[in-house]
Amino acid sequence: MKSVRYQVAFVVLALASSIASAFDPSPLQDFCVAINDPKAAVLVNGKFCRNPKFTTANDFSFSGLNIPRNTVNRVGSNVTLLNVDQIPGLNTLGISLARIDYAPNGGLNPPHTHPRGTEILVVVEGTLFVGFVTSNPDNRFISKLLYPGDVFVFPIGLIHFQVNVVETPAVAFAGLSSQNPGTITIADAVFGSDPLINPDVLAKAFQLDNKIVINLQKLFGGNNN
Repeated sequence: MKSVRYQVAFVVLALASSIASAFDPSPLQDFCVAINDPKAAVLVNGKFCRNPKFTTANDFSFSGLNIPRNTVNRVGSNVTLLNVDQIPGLNTLGISLARIDYAPNGGLNPPHTHPRGTEILVVVEGTLFVGFVTSNPDNRFISKLLYPGDVFVFPIGLIHFQVNVVETPAVAFAGLSSQNPGTITIADAVFGSDPLINPDVLAKAFQLDNKIVINLQKLFGGNNN
């Protein structure tokens, strides 16, 4: 009888292990519509794979990340993302890198999310105030002031930002746990979508006057005419 119980327990553990390991892989695109036509099959992570015999060092390298970027824009920041599009060798490796330059006195990497990757940020120059917001219903705001050499982690999918709080430029580097982590900048997505979201919807969602929403949509590149 004891032997039977052991056998049953072994089968249950084996099934649990099988189920636990049979998870869906993290998507590397916004969506993939299922089709039955084999001629329209998707590529590996959206990319063809080069024959390994023909790969070179250039497939795995990038030069110029030491050069400061232009931060003269409406938010005062510039993100240089090195994903699979810039470094082909990253395909299937699940990692990417970014340099973020911040203008003095308020240069902002505005609230955004990476739907497919966790971010780990290290400050090289300047002083950054950073933070992220946890998911509903708590919506906790977790923040910290970072100095050169400090590191901070932004969990996958959560809204986060960084802002330079000193009178000199700031620079940070970030690693992301996807070859194509994606970026959704909240204000651009909400007020600059194409086509525009109905202003009545946004006015009710943000508890704003309809005219304010329309002005924000124009500011972010939309046109209600």
